[in-house]
Amino acid sequence: MAETFAARGDDALLVVDVQNDFVRGGALAVPDGEAIVPLANRLIGAFSQVALTQDWHPAGHASFASSHPGAQPFDAIAMPYGEQTLWPDHCVQGTPGAALVTGLAIDRAFVVLRKGIHAAVDSYSAFLEADRRTTTGLGAMLKARGVARVFICGLATDFCVAFSAVDARAAGFETFVIEDACRAIDAGGSLAAALARMDAAGVRRIASSALLG
Repeated sequence: MAETFAARGDDALLVVDVQNDFVRGGALAVPDGEAIVPLANRLIGAFSQVALTQDWHPAGHASFASSHPGAQPFDAIAMPYGEQTLWPDHCVQGTPGAALVTGLAIDRAFVVLRKGIHAAVDSYSAFLEADRRTTTGLGAMLKARGVARVFICGLATDFCVAFSAVDARAAGFETFVIEDACRAIDAGGSLAAALARMDAAGVRRIASSALLG
């Protein structure tokens, strides 16, 4: 019999980057990304504590290919903090592409955490910037609210979801990724690599039915 979970008061749902630029028609669309919104809303309704993240880059961000003459999107370059994949311009502060997808149940969230705000450092994780030193403060906020378990859904499985999950586990939270409430980019083996990292970190992967029945 499949294991089931009832959402508890010390649980939090983290909904990662469900934004216009990551769904159909967006600058960095995740295949089928928009399809998770109804399920994300059902999950949001099942939790008493919900946090959302929002990619929120200044124009000319260092992770944009357009910021590096001669570079193309999806090239990799060396940055002071390590290798950086270059992306199309996306989720630029204040633009329609950066907005959370219409219809997402944002009113139940106690915080919308904006990440990637530092011009010279990318940020996949909801907990740590890509330099692996600069914290977003989310971990401390969740602990202050008595959270012990973090359940994660959103976009994209192999980047912001996976990095957030591994960092949540490292911060001491029991961590679950709700696989059918996520979608992946899956370029160059990125999904398999992300799943392996999550498994190695002790992140558990579950289906939404384990929570919703």
